[in-house]
Amino acid sequence: MNANETALILIGFQNDYFAKDGILSSVIEESAQTNQVLENTLRLLHKLVDSEVTLIETPIGFPENYGETNQPVGLLKAITELGAFRDGSPGSETLPELKAFGDRILTSPGKDGFNAFNNTGLEPMLQEHGIRNLAFAGAVTSICIDSTGRSAHERGYNVSVLSDCTCGRTNFEQDFYCEQILPLYSEVIGSEAWLSSIG
Repeated sequence: MNANETALILIGFQNDYFAKDGILSSVIEESAQTNQVLENTLRLLHKLVDSEVTLIETPIGFPENYGETNQPVGLLKAITELGAFRDGSPGSETLPELKAFGDRILTSPGKDGFNAFNNTGLEPMLQEHGIRNLAFAGAVTSICIDSTGRSAHERGYNVSVLSDCTCGRTNFEQDFYCEQILPLYSEVIGSEAWLSSIG
């Protein structure tokens, strides 16, 4: 892969998922899992910061009344009931560890559901940078990572999911998706191996 045609998409690296007191931290049952995913992702970002790889975060956010969530079920229902990811709230903010990279990480705002292509400027941003290859990191593997990865594949991108930089709600779920679901449309690969594949 050419680095200048490759982007790392960061999904869900916000306080409500990853902070110790995050409203949705209980959704990911293994707290150690999120800590390790964050460590692995930060290690990868430090290695990419001087590269030509495009780095993009796609934060999720909702207005105070959660107007976009029409009859929510599952995780979206939990988000509305718990008051997670409200625009302007501390929980919706990007993790400080990612903010430390400044404008090296681009932001594609507007995500109000599982798929980071919906209601955002993600695709125009990718087109502007000439991106053909996408790698995904973040949470939750079975929901936002899967939804966005499938959409990316359908749009003609080469898709990779970084197995050690993503987390499911449980370790079983993570393993199941990485072994049985994601390989149907993407390459599931560790971050170091993926990094080695970039020319």
